[in-house]
Amino acid sequence: MNLILLFVIASIFSTSLLALTLQRLPRVQKTIVFTLTGISGVLAVCVGLITLLTQQNISYEISSTFPNLAWQFMLDPLSSFFLIIIGIVVISMAFYAPGYICTHEKQHSPTTMYFFTGLFIGSMCLVLLAHDLFTFMFSWELMSVSSYFLVIYNHEHAANRRAALIYLLMAQASGLLILFAFSILVNFTNSMSFDVWHSIKFSPGVANLAFFLAFFGFGMKAGVVPLHIWLPKAHPAAPSHISALMSGVMLKVSVYGLLRFAFYLLRDIHWQWGVVALFVGTISALFGILCALMQNDLKKLLAYSSVENIGIIFSAIGLSLIFASTGHNLLAALGLIAALYHCLNHALFKSLLFFGAGAISQYTHGQDLECMGGLIKKMPYTSWCFLIGCISISALPPFNGFISEWLFFQTALQAPILKSEIMRTLIPVAAALIALTTALAATCFVKVYGIAFLGQPRSQYTGQTYGSQLSMKFAMGFLALLCLFFGIFPTFAFSALNVISHQLIGIKLLHTQNWLWLIPISDKTSSYNPLWVSVGIIFIGFISYYLLRVYYGNTKTREIKPWDCGYGAINQRMQYSATAFTMPLRRVFHNFWSLHEKLETTGYSVNYSLQVDDLIRQRIYLPLERFSFTLARFFARLQGGNVRVYLTYMFITLILLLWIIA
Repeated sequence: MNLILLFVIASIFSTSLLALTLQRLPRVQKTIVFTLTGISGVLAVCVGLITLLTQQNISYEISSTFPNLAWQFMLDPLSSFFLIIIGIVVISMAFYAPGYICTHEKQHSPTTMYFFTGLFIGSMCLVLLAHDLFTFMFSWELMSVSSYFLVIYNHEHAANRRAALIYLLMAQASGLLILFAFSILVNFTNSMSFDVWHSIKFSPGVANLAFFLAFFGFGMKAGVVPLHIWLPKAHPAAPSHISALMSGVMLKVSVYGLLRFAFYLLRDIHWQWGVVALFVGTISALFGILCALMQNDLKKLLAYSSVENIGIIFSAIGLSLIFASTGHNLLAALGLIAALYHCLNHALFKSLLFFGAGAISQYTHGQDLECMGGLIKKMPYTSWCFLIGCISISALPPFNGFISEWLFFQTALQAPILKSEIMRTLIPVAAALIALTTALAATCFVKVYGIAFLGQPRSQYTGQTYGSQLSMKFAMGFLALLCLFFGIFPTFAFSALNVISHQLIGIKLLHTQNWLWLIPISDKTSSYNPLWVSVGIIFIGFISYYLLRVYYGNTKTREIKPWDCGYGAINQRMQYSATAFTMPLRRVFHNFWSLHEKLETTGYSVNYSLQVDDLIRQRIYLPLERFSFTLARFFARLQGGNVRVYLTYMFITLILLLWIIA
């Protein structure tokens, strides 16, 4: 098994080398690179499944000439689960990317994309396998740097260069916080091995400081509020299949890091951790979906939606930490499983939606919802796959998004078991806000699907048939089927999730009478049969259709023109726009955004424009940016080009250092 795991990692990194070697043979290069990438994804899924089912850890160590710097790797149930997530998304990406990059090959050399894509995927796998500080931080930085070059791939646009720079700055800040957290544990144990840290009980002060540094470090990379500023900029700038990898996989690697740090390395959990995670997660979920509602750029909307879903995952982790700290391990396991299952679900439906957005962008040559409409007639296959993604992300049965959010609410409903009155109040409030978030998410994706695919076209499409290529269809169909499968048969995944809860919390949960029934705690409290729910939905649909045909099928109808208020023929400008659709919510939640409305009248024409900006960006990051520029201009005066002045600076610095040492 060790050899298979090494082969998986080597094959992923070899795609980067092959991309450089075969750049003079573009067709052969594309075929070999993505074939090998797909095979690597299949092997990653197989290795992860075998490790989960056998519950046997795989460990490997590569010695180094430097002391205490050996490369230590371990694949356990937790890392296996996230390796499976990476493998699934990589398989679909390997089918999708060859058709998608057809439009990019004429503008940029695809070799750059192939090279850094291989590094990006391989580094994420190494993060999951790393079992010491040196290996983890090396893999983490490689993941950040390689993804930076993928974000800046379309570098001819200034906005993309700025987005990549912001992403790189936030990624380095994230890595610095994580390094500080690890350094505290190194200082306490004089070791960089995860096994040593796992075997030691840390004092509350050390554990709290290390956790909060790691929480905000991993949270920054995951995109929680208010550290999310990079995410809605980087995702739209990257190519769609890279956006799927970043949103569907890279954000989950950050979640993995937090789970590894809190549940495995520290182990002795404190209730404050759960409160912070629940609070940050709830705010992130609500703020993320409110910002997504106001976006008309499709990929930016999906990016803000990722903030919302990461918020739900962090909220579930918060519940798990709270219940674990109070000794309610059954409920802690339930919250953990809800978080893990939502990691899987979000990877599936968000990758599907980004793939759909890429196909739409190729056909319409844009991402603005206000310029779309009627795409269901032009792209029927994509429209059905995108609809499945919209239903899944809206947490509606019988698709997978419903299961994980249902488990979250089942966990939150057990809050009365806690002794603390504050907790018994805080958790229901957080659950209510998550419920509001779910409703707003459904509204958001009704807007997306209705504006983009229904109605009349709002512009003349000049796109080709890239969105209809067979490889892209297969990738979207594959993910759509998985969304349906994990929504109807969730019990197949819970046997693996039980292994992880037993590893981290020491208890198994989610007992099932058979493969049909899902019973989180007890059949006296709640149970769910997704297959029967699906059959019921189909049955009600057929009955409704039959009754409509019986009662109205033979009715004579008369077609007349609708009242047009004297404007003549109805055109696309008379449809609901994306901006108009969200106007009621914009009025209700106006305090969450920075709104700039502009109305221009020229003769008989009226032009209305609305700019919605992130309130946190306006209130926190822009003042910080202005302060940084002011500080930089001040220090720029010190660089006058005079050598004597520089020598004076050096002399003053030397005197200060000697004075400090003395």
